[in-house]
Amino acid sequence: MKSISSYLFVFCIALLFISCVKDREQTNENLIFRYNESANITSLDPAFSKVQSNIWACNHIFNGLVQLDADLNVKPDIAKSWSISPDAMTYTFILRNDVYFQKHALFGKDSTRTVKATDFTYSLNRLADPKVASPGGWILQNVAHLSAVNDTVVQIQLSKPFPAFLGLLTMKYAAVVPQEIVTHYGSDFRSHPIGTGPFQFKLWEENVKLVLRKNPLYFEKDAKGNQLPYLEAVAITFLPDKQSGFLQFIQGKLDFTSGLDPSYKDEILTQIGQLQPKYQKDIRLITGPYLNTEYLGFRMDGGNKAIKDKRIRQAMNYGFDRQKMITYLRNNMGTAAVNGIIPMGLPSFNNTKGYTYNLEKAKLLVTQYKKATGDTKPSIQLSTNASYVDIGEFLQREWQKIGLEVQVDISPPSSLRQAISTGKVAFFRASWIADYPDAENYLSLFYSKNFSPEGPNYTHFKNAEFDRLYEAAFKETDNPKRYLLYQQMDAILIDEAPIIPLFYDKVARFTQKNISGLGINPLNLLSLKTVKKGNIP
Repeated sequence: MKSISSYLFVFCIALLFISCVKDREQTNENLIFRYNESANITSLDPAFSKVQSNIWACNHIFNGLVQLDADLNVKPDIAKSWSISPDAMTYTFILRNDVYFQKHALFGKDSTRTVKATDFTYSLNRLADPKVASPGGWILQNVAHLSAVNDTVVQIQLSKPFPAFLGLLTMKYAAVVPQEIVTHYGSDFRSHPIGTGPFQFKLWEENVKLVLRKNPLYFEKDAKGNQLPYLEAVAITFLPDKQSGFLQFIQGKLDFTSGLDPSYKDEILTQIGQLQPKYQKDIRLITGPYLNTEYLGFRMDGGNKAIKDKRIRQAMNYGFDRQKMITYLRNNMGTAAVNGIIPMGLPSFNNTKGYTYNLEKAKLLVTQYKKATGDTKPSIQLSTNASYVDIGEFLQREWQKIGLEVQVDISPPSSLRQAISTGKVAFFRASWIADYPDAENYLSLFYSKNFSPEGPNYTHFKNAEFDRLYEAAFKETDNPKRYLLYQQMDAILIDEAPIIPLFYDKVARFTQKNISGLGINPLNLLSLKTVKKGNIP
């Protein structure tokens, strides 16, 4: 018979084993970053990184010549330095020589190789290949020639100066991909990505889960010389219902969620935009400017008589309190757009006041319009989607106070976008999120040669002075002078009122309290290379 001491010994060993297993599970858990992507991911090929869900995933896997810091300054990435010719037509990039593609058997003996200049000329030329049909080909519209001077020097020649060109190259469209891997997989590269980023592809069960693992060959290090990233893996789920994703986050099953949906904004935030007291112990809120301007647009060459009159457009701009709208309908997650189309967060933001709430002036303008035209009951219909019904109804009530009856029509987002592009709606809700950190993003919406459906000028606004300033800005390489031209264009838009700017958006990020190093940026780009979870040293 075994002694009691023998049983105690076995029992202690068992407890020790169980403890070790739990510690290992906890350690592994602390190395996995989890978030939900309600919008799904359609491709892991950076050539198709058009929507935020694709952009975030590609940002984990790929790098480009240059990247943006948290303040939207262009910084080195695979290019360690660059120079621009005096005429701003030639860009020369010097590459690092210690950047490797993530491992793949097709690379041969070492299962990897260094990134060379020819990889960038291939990757960028691929964007313009009609067989690829990348939506990112437009970033090369001003490029005349690409060349690899040698293995570590890339030269790009423009057909005309474009001061925002470096900003374009920070987009994931411009990420480097290996030709032999892309050639091997063809269109299936979308689900077999190989890049140079901090994380590499592991598993993708479409509409269910995407798993990325740490790239052991990643070249970036932190300030102390530690290799990035700190995390071991990223796990992304695809719950389409935003409220379900939010509940998963609240239950601690997700580490991060971004944005505010009407279904839960009041649950997590107070009216003034702070965390509800019951969540302050476990959740961290990170906010900052977001390069997104929410606005209402008028179709300037449409058939609606009332909105063709500037007095009505100006009256509607004066006729509601933007701050009240943001406080009560957006939980203070935004800034009243009283400064034009260019949002806060850009250096060319226009501090000149545009339209602030002025009930009496709005009433006067409507009265003048009715008396001058005989149109005593102007018919105006606002086309929007279900996510903005509350704002539409708020504006409807406010405009009724100034003598305007506005109907609110609700359409599915895809149908609304199509109707806006083809000119089937006269007054519509829209937003513009910057692709790159330059105000030209926003001003291009009003350049007369960009009329939709071929271009982004959905209002069909046309103004000779605006066009002149827009074209002059392309030739101006001095940033402060170019910013002044941008502000002059914005002032024209304020006066002519082809749109009603509603608010400049804010990034709202929520993390569990054990997450650090996430940060925030005005483009709302998700970077996880410096993120730590739990007790990672």
